[in-house]
Amino acid sequence: MTKQPIYLDHAATSPVLPEVRAVIGDALARWANPSSVHAAGRAARAALEQARSDIAEALGWPHEIIFTGSATEALAIAWQQSRGGRKWASAVEHTAVLRHAGSDMIAVNADGVVDPEHLPEADLVAVQQVNNETGVIQPLADIAARVREQGGLLLADCAQGAAKLALPDADLIALAGHKFGAPPGIGALLVRNIGALMPSGGQERGYRPGTENLPYILGLAVALRADRSWLAKAQELRAWWEAEWLALGGEVIGVAAQRVATIGAYRLPGVNASALLIRADAAGIAISAGSACSSGSIKPSHVMTAMGWSESAAREVFRVSIGRSTTRADLEALLAVVRAMVARRTAA
Repeated sequence: MTKQPIYLDHAATSPVLPEVRAVIGDALARWANPSSVHAAGRAARAALEQARSDIAEALGWPHEIIFTGSATEALAIAWQQSRGGRKWASAVEHTAVLRHAGSDMIAVNADGVVDPEHLPEADLVAVQQVNNETGVIQPLADIAARVREQGGLLLADCAQGAAKLALPDADLIALAGHKFGAPPGIGALLVRNIGALMPSGGQERGYRPGTENLPYILGLAVALRADRSWLAKAQELRAWWEAEWLALGGEVIGVAAQRVATIGAYRLPGVNASALLIRADAAGIAISAGSACSSGSIKPSHVMTAMGWSESAAREVFRVSIGRSTTRADLEALLAVVRAMVARRTAA
């Protein structure tokens, strides 16, 4: 009997929920373009707007929602189409934001946290809700107050926080469906005041070109209404894992900061993360080094270096991310791999 692989990379993407697959399959069987004026098109439009309403209710968001193909696209729309020319991003943002930002970035402390008192005056400030590599949660309530006091807008990348944490008090919020049980290929940009964006023509009230992906939008609505009781178990699992990890002589990245229950970054001095990933993969365990979007790069994580880590130390950091299906046995299996590596190193 083939041993089932152990998946501890839910921050990269999480499995599509069964109820989401069901609603997408049904929608694919009766597909029509929501912009068509015939009866089938009008029915598709009605279904899309009902999903928009359901998503707004699930998120507690009474403002505009623009459907996109990903959080990356949502962030690009927010950055490129927001009014004003002074735009800043924190140094630990996802590369989806940093590719638009200039060389001047907002510094973070050793735990990867932005100090609201040291924000530049800007028309747009981008600070993520949860860091995708460390799980560190930013103090967005204080940051939002400071940004607005200075006359700017706050853009929050909530790809890792949506469906796990309450939405922050931000002006623009990006979501990625595949982080919480919807498929890759669907995201959303939440907009407090649509006048803050310049329209570009096309669908979604003229703010996003391209036909809306109705089946995946319906799936997004279902995923956001899914049960979240598993998050309490995730908190317990991470606490157990980190106690075991510290007992091995490991380090927890951002340990002094508030962190989401589902993501943790770890280091064992002297053990290269790439070597650990290879050993784990050979044992059927999926983990990652930093962001999955840039893990193929030979460069050290920009998040780690922004937090003050040396390049050599940054290359020893790996990420474990927990999902609905994660068990203690999964984490015990990873510990066994690490212990075997430590034993071999000691013997040598």
